[in-house]
Amino acid sequence: MTEQLEKTYLWDPVVRVLHWALVIAFFTAFGLGKFGPAQMTLHFYAGYAVAVIVVLRVIWGFVGFTTARFATFVKGPGKVFAYARTLPSSNPSRSYGHNPVGAIFVVGVLIVLAMQVTSGLLADPEDYINVGPLAQYVSSDVARKALSYHEPLSFLLLLMVIGHIGAIFWYKKRKGENLVTPMVTGYAQLPPREAPAE
Repeated sequence: MTEQLEKTYLWDPVVRVLHWALVIAFFTAFGLGKFGPAQMTLHFYAGYAVAVIVVLRVIWGFVGFTTARFATFVKGPGKVFAYARTLPSSNPSRSYGHNPVGAIFVVGVLIVLAMQVTSGLLADPEDYINVGPLAQYVSSDVARKALSYHEPLSFLLLLMVIGHIGAIFWYKKRKGENLVTPMVTGYAQLPPREAPAE
C-alpha cells in the first residue's frame, strides 16, 4: 500500500533564513580565520554575524513557529534512544520538524557556536591588532585561555557540519527523504496530520 503524503508547512522563513545565513557566516569566518589576511577585521565581522544569528535562533526557539521551538523538538532520553534505534532502518522517519536525535545536534551546535563566539570576543593574541573586543575586560590568563580554545572549537564545529551533511546524505540514500528542499521551500511531503499552529 502506497503511503499517503501531502505538502506540509514545516520550516518558517526565519528558520530558513537563519539556517542559510549561518552556513555563509560560519564558512566565511572559518575561511578567513585559516586563510585570510593577517589582520582579522573581516573575520571579526563574520564572527559578529554568527553571534547575531545564534542569538536570534535562540530567541526564535522560544517564541517562533511551532517546529522552531525547543519545547517542540527537544525530547527526553527515552524518546531519543527510541528514535535512535530506528536510524538503521530504511523506513522514512517522516518527522514533523527536528527528530529527537537531530534536536541534540541543534542544541549542541548552538552551544558550541556560542562558546566559539565568546572565545573570539575574549581572545588576545598579544599582537596588538587582532584583539577581541571584550579582552580588555578580563585578565590576561582568561584572554589567553580563550585564544587557546578558539581554533579547536572551530575544528569541532567543522566536524559537526560534516556530520550534519553526512546525515543529510544518509536520510536521502537510506531512507529516501530529502531534508534539503524543505529548508529551502519550507514545505515537506509528510503523512496527513493536524497542521502545527503558530
